[in-house]
Amino acid sequence: MASVLKQSFRQKDERNKIPEKRKNDGRAGKADTQKSRNQKLPREKKQKKTKENKRKQKEEYMMFDCGLQNIFQLKSGQSRSINWENRNGEKGKGGMASSDLGPSRKGSPCIPKIEAGETVTLGEIRGEGIIQHIWITVTDRTSERNRYVLRDLVLRMYWDDEEDPSVECPLGDFFCCGFGVSYQVNSVPIAVNPTRGFNSYFPMPFRKNARITIENQCDEPIPAFFYQIDYCLTTVPEDAAYFHAQWRRQRITEKAKDYVVLDNIKGKGQYVGTYLALTSLERYWYGEGEMKFYIDGDKDYPTICGTGTEDYFGGAWSFATQQNGQTVENQYCTPYLGYPYYSTHDTFLHNDYHNDDQMPQRSFYRWHLLDPILFEKDLKVTLQQIGVSHGGLFERQDDVATTAYWYQTHPHVPFAPLMSRKERWPR
Repeated sequence: MASVLKQSFRQKDERNKIPEKRKNDGRAGKADTQKSRNQKLPREKKQKKTKENKRKQKEEYMMFDCGLQNIFQLKSGQSRSINWENRNGEKGKGGMASSDLGPSRKGSPCIPKIEAGETVTLGEIRGEGIIQHIWITVTDRTSERNRYVLRDLVLRMYWDDEEDPSVECPLGDFFCCGFGVSYQVNSVPIAVNPTRGFNSYFPMPFRKNARITIENQCDEPIPAFFYQIDYCLTTVPEDAAYFHAQWRRQRITEKAKDYVVLDNIKGKGQYVGTYLALTSLERYWYGEGEMKFYIDGDKDYPTICGTGTEDYFGGAWSFATQQNGQTVENQYCTPYLGYPYYSTHDTFLHNDYHNDDQMPQRSFYRWHLLDPILFEKDLKVTLQQIGVSHGGLFERQDDVATTAYWYQTHPHVPFAPLMSRKERWPR
């Protein structure tokens, strides 16, 4: 009987005993489930982080993509503004100066005087952000002998502790007003309104700091310089490049040799605009010359070559219409292309001993905002001086000045020295 009971208990134990393989399989299943959960958790965190980065990047770009189509979308940042009264753009520190009307009543709206040879810092910003708008107004003359103030004043901009400026340009020419005179310009990035209300809407990002200066190279003081710099302290996207602008002039171009608008540009970037101040030194039609863009190693021939000067600036057939038997060039201002100024008379000066004749002066602008010229390594931009007459095409020599506008990575190659003050004056 005892042996039967032992055998019965043994059989019961064997029936209740879980096979080793099944035990292991159970443990493995639990381990696999835990492993799967552990793997899923980092994936979820990673996806969440990616989504957060995309959202943050979208917010960053929203600050750089401000327009009517998305102005209703809330943006992140701190709006600030600099002028002579609040020179550091401090929060809650605007309009504190006093006048005869009392405290905070237009006490210090402008720089009272910029001495001859003096350089004044208009604004110095610490931190990361973007300049969104600049407004300036100043006289265009200090006396009859000094009436080219807009070419005597030199505007410079520096980004992130750089020693060499990224922007160096006579004040007027930066705002598409060459020849030391002002006139209305109505475009997207540059607007000039009566009287000498100079506005720039070029976005200008910086990561550490920004500094803007104005130098008076006139030999007389310049009174009452008004300005305002509107900016936002915000995160700058990683792929944001730095704004640049450079002025050049060749008082007499070389025959059959292209005028150089811009060269020695190294790095990655995009070309966004050209301003041309042309003084014709020869008769007949002046605008057959082609704009050329030498991109990323181009040597003898460019990648992009236009069909004529007036074509590049968005016009055609010499900008001409017939009026009373005469050919008349028509001026225009549009958002991206313009011919805002033409003059053959010096209407800003009267003299009892000579008339007001002057060589023909013409201003043009072209903004590549919708069609930027992209480069990965280097860029060179040139303009031919070719005319046409009853005898056909001919090589011209003219007085050409330009301002080139572009964005690029840093560091940039330092600019050549700026032409001296009186060499910048118009003919």
